[in-house]
Amino acid sequence: MTQKNLHPSVLKFKEFVKNNPNIIQEVRNGKATWQELYEDWYLLGEEDKRWETSGIEKSPEPEASSDSKGDWMSSVIGMVKKMDPNQMQNHINNLSQALGAIQGVISQFQGNGSAAGSAKPSEGPKHPFSFRKD
Repeated sequence: MTQKNLHPSVLKFKEFVKNNPNIIQEVRNGKATWQELYEDWYLLGEEDKRWETSGIEKSPEPEASSDSKGDWMSSVIGMVKKMDPNQMQNHINNLSQALGAIQGVISQFQGNGSAAGSAKPSEGPKHPFSFRKD
């Protein structure tokens, strides 16, 4: 029922994927997304050399340590692209408040021996890290 609503090129891509199960493994291993693969398929075509090697594990080479660093960097970059700036700002604000509370507790335990020492944390900034919103 939903396939009738799909664009003809999407249906062709689905058939292409069925004929090349190694592409499914590429997505499952996190090496690519369906969107990226569809765009490559649409732009490069089915006869491109890219499809011959996709999803196939390569034997380890002496440069495995640099490959793992590259994989780590690509995963970090991928995570950065997926981040929501507003959500990150909320996390940073929560962390800032938590650090302020910890500083207040530590200053209470240090106790300067006077009541003025306990009022000191409330005089400080509410947020030790002042980030501006863009």
